[in-house]
Amino acid sequence: MRFMVLGSGGCASIPRATCSCPVCTQARKKGIPYARFGCALFLEDISLLIDTPEDINHSLNHWDIKAIDHVLYSHWHPDHTLGMRIFEQLRLNWCNDSVGIKNEKPIQVYGLPHVIEDIQAIRNKFGPYMYNYEKNHHLIRLQPVDREWVIGDIKITLIPVSNQISTVFVFEQTGKKVIYAPCNVKPFPDDPLFHNADLLIIGDTIPSEVAKNHFVIEKENKMRKYLFMMEEIESIKKQYGIRRVIVTHLEEDWGFSYDDYLEKEKEYENITFAYDGMSIDLTD
Repeated sequence: MRFMVLGSGGCASIPRATCSCPVCTQARKKGIPYARFGCALFLEDISLLIDTPEDINHSLNHWDIKAIDHVLYSHWHPDHTLGMRIFEQLRLNWCNDSVGIKNEKPIQVYGLPHVIEDIQAIRNKFGPYMYNYEKNHHLIRLQPVDREWVIGDIKITLIPVSNQISTVFVFEQTGKKVIYAPCNVKPFPDDPLFHNADLLIIGDTIPSEVAKNHFVIEKENKMRKYLFMMEEIESIKKQYGIRRVIVTHLEEDWGFSYDDYLEKEKEYENITFAYDGMSIDLTD
């Protein structure tokens, strides 16, 4: 399996508009890897995109992605869905559409049933945006998945989080196993499938108790209820015997630059931090 991190940013991508802090200033000057697109992952083997942040068209262009045939949604939150106009960019041909020639290769859109239901609730007074893409223009085909399915030789399992919002994904191919848990996955679900994974890519993690502008995240801070601290990531890694962890969905609020994350990695064994364009190859 070959993955690419299209975007490693959090709710606020880096640089954050109008922000002149050192991290955002450096990102504007140096670009990637100091800059970060919204959180998205691409599975090259089957041209599968996971989530559509608002800047997904820019990141797909930046990384010169040649095809998107499948889109998988983790949950409904705006920073993971509101780039859904990418379906228009990828498949809509207004000239053909104007004379009744419909798209013949709709993008397959997957998610847990409740996630698809949540996304279909994103709408205007005329109806859901997804209905317009699927029924009016034939750009997509919605396919709710209860647990697992196979594309090519890759098995994909969807595991719901108890908060009834988000999803943890498990990808398996020829003895290799990757877990992807991008956002809102605390409390982390307990599933035997997680054991002995080669890699966990996980988001919503606070890298330090001291954030941007010297803000101290105290023990009673409510963020700790839905975001992981680094010791919790270490605990998950140990509990399931996971060989390697990559932390993604990195918030601008943490005040960490690309260089800061490289320095932070030295504190841990086989735990690293994602950056845009990061290539992950498990084919060996």
